[in-house]
Amino acid sequence: MERKFNDQEIIRRDKLRKLQDENKNPFLITKFKRNYNSLSFKKEFDKFSKEELHTNESKIILAGRIMAIRQTFLVLSDFFGKIQLYVNKKATPDLFETLKNEIDIGDIVGVQGTPMKTNTGELTIKVIQLTLLSKSLKPLPEKWHGLQDEEARARRRYLDLIMSEESMQTFITRSIVLRELRNFMDSRDYLEVETPVLHPILGGAAARPFKTHHNTLDREYYLRVATELPLKKLIVGGFEKVYEIGRIFRNEGMDTTHNPEFTSIESYEAYISMWEIMDLVQDIFKHIATKLNKLTLEYKETKIDFTKPFKRISMIELVKEKTNIDFNKIVNDKDAVTLAKEHHIELAAHQKTKGHILNAFFENFCEKDCIQPTFIYDYPIDVSPLAKRNSKNPNMTERFELFICGKEFANAFSELNDPIDQQARFQSQLNEKDLGNSEANEMDWDYIDALEYGLPPTGGLGIGIDRLVMLFTNQETIRNVLLFPHMRDEK
Repeated sequence: MERKFNDQEIIRRDKLRKLQDENKNPFLITKFKRNYNSLSFKKEFDKFSKEELHTNESKIILAGRIMAIRQTFLVLSDFFGKIQLYVNKKATPDLFETLKNEIDIGDIVGVQGTPMKTNTGELTIKVIQLTLLSKSLKPLPEKWHGLQDEEARARRRYLDLIMSEESMQTFITRSIVLRELRNFMDSRDYLEVETPVLHPILGGAAARPFKTHHNTLDREYYLRVATELPLKKLIVGGFEKVYEIGRIFRNEGMDTTHNPEFTSIESYEAYISMWEIMDLVQDIFKHIATKLNKLTLEYKETKIDFTKPFKRISMIELVKEKTNIDFNKIVNDKDAVTLAKEHHIELAAHQKTKGHILNAFFENFCEKDCIQPTFIYDYPIDVSPLAKRNSKNPNMTERFELFICGKEFANAFSELNDPIDQQARFQSQLNEKDLGNSEANEMDWDYIDALEYGLPPTGGLGIGIDRLVMLFTNQETIRNVLLFPHMRDEK
């Protein structure tokens, strides 16, 4: 297919050909040694006055992308920020001609010069030598409005990062969040481990999987929907505290909080319950909020306060509080189905049980109002096939989820370690699959086998890192916190 170029692209390609003809091909340059970046330069020289810098002959060498050209002034951007450059037309006429004839906005250049301040007091580099390191063959968007469209920003993340300091800061924050999660878990003596991405059995979460085929083994595999089961096998094996940060894959819908692949952290600790994990989750969120200086923050125009203890309430209590319906008094599935119909809750074939309907009442009438950090605990056994039964109510489990601004941020259990009960739960999942539940777990005999050797009482946790970053960067869509989100094909 023959490519068509616009006028500006043709001009830039002509400039490149001329440079190549003159043996000045920028793409042959392999390195450029710097002694400053924009931040270190400002830190060292911004404290000096214009007069003091007038006699300062310090040699400054840095590199970056040209973001603006205004006659003899340029703006150069690197990872750390922006700095102004100045080319003295009279003192360096050859350099000025190079600027005029060879340099375009978007080009990556190396700069050598000395520090100065303008009459307005702006710290600037007086350029002595300028080296073109990479020619930008496409013009940058003239104004930011050309990339305000979230879809355009996500498709061309490289342009988004070039043009938007806010976007760059979002992904720097994401890196800090990941680092601080690791620092926190390491400080609590958790061991970071890695488990397989390809799973022979669908399990660990209620989710639709991606499938793939391994040619040598001639068998089907699932891309993991969770890291849970392999991590718990490690607790069986003798590890007492483990965690994994990794990519998870779910073949489900896409919306503002869901992407086909996302990042999670899962952790497991022997000899504790969900109640200790609840304290751990609160500590994790407060640790990250402290490191980001965001113990109070604005998210979707709502003030979130991490300085106070997180609210704790059972699912049944909250449903009763919001709807005046006490599910402790619902005797059977038939009565629950009647209640669902009266409240216009649609049920799939596999959801016509008291436990599924309790969960549906919570999702429909309670979840959206969990604004400040709130732990919802005691989930029905029907929706928690891997969680330990509540000893006081065998129809419920020791499970909690953390909600903030109506969205789930963490999911945790006292882990089911009874292999006989676990086998029965897997069988119930297979029954649900027969009724049309495409997210149901499969029977995992290898995991049952591991449990039969003995899993100690264990507390397990999962946190979605993308949503965590959304929260701390005030982003309303998951696309804006993924460097390369999945997108529909352009039309």
